[in-house]
Amino acid sequence: MGQSIVAVVRCNDYTPETVYDAIKRGVNLLGGVERFTRSGERILLKPNILAGDAPEKAVTTHPSVLAGCARLLREAGARVTFGDSPGMESARSAVRKSGLQAAGERYQAQVGDFSNGGPMTSPQGKLVKTFPIAQAVHDCDGMINLPKMKTHGLTRITGAIKNLFGCVPGQRKALYHIQFQNITDFSNLLVELTQTVRPRLHVLDGVLAMEGNGPRSGDVRAMNVLVLSEDPVALDATFCHLVAMSPEFVPTTTLGHQAGLGNYQVDRIQYVGDDLDTLIQPEFKIIRKPVYDNASYTYYRWLKRFVASRPVIDRKLCTRCGLCIKACPVPEKAIRFRDGQRGEPPVYDYNLCIRCYCCHEMCPHRAIHKKTPLLSKVLQLE
Repeated sequence: MGQSIVAVVRCNDYTPETVYDAIKRGVNLLGGVERFTRSGERILLKPNILAGDAPEKAVTTHPSVLAGCARLLREAGARVTFGDSPGMESARSAVRKSGLQAAGERYQAQVGDFSNGGPMTSPQGKLVKTFPIAQAVHDCDGMINLPKMKTHGLTRITGAIKNLFGCVPGQRKALYHIQFQNITDFSNLLVELTQTVRPRLHVLDGVLAMEGNGPRSGDVRAMNVLVLSEDPVALDATFCHLVAMSPEFVPTTTLGHQAGLGNYQVDRIQYVGDDLDTLIQPEFKIIRKPVYDNASYTYYRWLKRFVASRPVIDRKLCTRCGLCIKACPVPEKAIRFRDGQRGEPPVYDYNLCIRCYCCHEMCPHRAIHKKTPLLSKVLQLE
């Protein structure tokens, strides 16, 4: 693969006109909107809608980013749809509560069907030959991916590649977590999914980002940047550079490069737009170490309780809503209320827990965090 181009555009706030101008500038730096759509085409915008949370929490792609992209596409004569498949609530509920529905309606963008779907052949599939893909993806002529800049307990970051997991509708995502418990296999699954749905462009919303205990329970940090590229690997690598972390610590970037999806090496990326170095924030809270491949536990299960990071509940913050239990994909449930009673917070059975962090991802009260055992810290595994 040749050199990848990444547009880095400073954007200091979510004022609609400011965001639109920044997106238009970034798209022009990459060759102009006509490179990504033709008049009359139906283009799907795929934001990150983890849950129906307010925009200022930095859980979802901001409505101004969706609106700016929709406006640019409409001006080019495209028809626009958008949507995502959230973890627990209905897609339409999350779209409405996150403010994205109102933003889309301003530019005649319609909510696509992410509840139903059909098979899509994986052209280079080794793990999966056919993916179940949301109907909205089948119905579009092309897709533009709108990830949110956030940390993630399983894959280190939620960027371009991870965001496309939402193209899989409903509970099939949970089944993939069970089927591909090994982080290397799961990351390869995400790479193959990206190769299957093939977005034309990726626009990372990093005006407000989430650091620390992401992707839902972290802290908001102003990064004041939008990042655009046709290469999802290069875009995610740029995310890493902006937070002073090696892209090699994110398995989807290295595995994506190996699969021919894109480039993560600095000498293979051409940066255009604003100076990347002026936007780097080395104090951004993120784990700057490689992801420990849990495949080792298959052969050394006795090591698991001594070195494996695990989700832990903060009893003071837990409201006993039970969403973590619903989110757990394990059939036997690795987390449950003791004796079925809600008088106390749920408890984990770590022998059943597959460390997918779905419970952590869906907790609306910031009550679950990732705990790393002391031995793992001593051995510098996490």
